[in-house]
Parts: sequence; structure tokens; C-alpha cells
Amino acid sequence: MKALFLLFNATKFGKFFISIGSMFLSIGAYALRYGWTYAIGFVFLLLVHELGHYVAAKRRGMIVGMPTFIPFVGAWIELKSQPLDSETEAHVAMAGPVLGGAAAFLVYLLSVQFDSRMLLSLAYAGFVLNLFNLIPLTPLDGGRIVSVVSPKIWFIGLPLLIAVFCWKPSPLLILIGVLSLPGLWMAFKQIGEGESPYYRESAKTRLNYGVQYLILTGLLCIVAFDIHEQLSSSN
Repeated sequence: MKALFLLFNATKFGKFFISIGSMFLSIGAYALRYGWTYAIGFVFLLLVHELGHYVAAKRRGMIVGMPTFIPFVGAWIELKSQPLDSETEAHVAMAGPVLGGAAAFLVYLLSVQFDSRMLLSLAYAGFVLNLFNLIPLTPLDGGRIVSVVSPKIWFIGLPLLIAVFCWKPSPLLILIGVLSLPGLWMAFKQIGEGESPYYRESAKTRLNYGVQYLILTGLLCIVAFDIHEQLSSSN
């Protein structure tokens, strides 16, 4: 029993150090390109976004791992127990952009307080990051949120992802597109076969998440555009 306990603790702390190590690795990688201050701030915004998912999953009684970071890709948390329905999935997905958007807004307020262009740029990156995650296409947060309304909305997300790729080509966007294909195929099959029980929610639940999604997306769009204009005018 003692050996098993020690093994459990070693595994537990090993995952903790992997999470912390990957975070510092990301800070170092971003620092080489953007400087230490910006790098620390950006990884902090990533962390807050993922902690939103973490806390929401914990509150729903799910088993969840600590955040893992990959430089220039992002971060994620491992859900060791999967959601039982689309409402739970949407709830956990929504928490990331909500908390991440709030953190970006706090950075924006600090940029105004200290008249800092660096903080303003960091706030802009935070808003764009969370806005990008709201593209209604699985495996992004937006795809998981809108699935509670209807998985068919993913067909709107794919052209949006292609538009983002045309604007700023990236291998990461190609990877997201590839990962979205199984979900799109499932949504396509549901057109003929009917909706899976996993996605059958009440009209009230669908409306609630639909309205929340639109409000959050609209707010992030407005603030991101406003900051973009401020950065452009100060060049």
C-alpha cells in the first residue's frame, strides 16, 4: 500500500511539474520573440482561460487534469471524465472565454491607467485569442457552446476558419480544420438520421446558451475592434 501511495504521489507531482514546466517553456519561447514582460502576460492570459474551463469542470463534478502549454499553439486541460450531455459541455466551454475575456479586460484597464502600449497590445491579443476560440466549430470552445443549440451550426464555423486562414495562414488552423472533420461528418449524418440524444436539450437551455454566446462574441468583437483602432492610430 505504501508503494502504491508513493507511486500515486509521484504521478500526481509529476503531472504538476509537467504543467508548470510547459508553462515556463512557453514563457521562454514567447520571450525570445516578444520580450519577457509580454510573454509572461500572454501566458497568464492563456492560464486564466484554461482555469475557467478547469473550475467549471470541477464544479460539474468532472475529473480534470492541470493545464498543459505548447509554445505558439496554446494550452488545454485534459478532461479525464467526459460530459454526459451537450449542456455540460457547453457550460465548461463557455467558462474559458468568459474568464479569459475578463482577464483581457483587466489588462486593458491597466493599459489605460498606466498609458502602456505594451499592455494595450497584450489586452488586444487576449481579446483576439478568446474571440478566435468562439468560432462555432468543434474542437474550439465556440463549437462546443453552439452544439447545445445545434451541431449544424458547425457548418457556419468552417467558412469562418477558412477566412481566418486566408487572413493569417497558419499550420495550426489547418490542424483545427482536420480535427473538425469528424464532428462535421456527424452533424451531416444527423440531417438525415435525426439528432443524437446527447444534443437534445430544452428550448430554454438552447435559447439561454445561444443568447450568452452571441452577447459574449459581440462584446469581444467590439472591444477588440476598438483596441485595434487605438493601436493603429498610435503608430
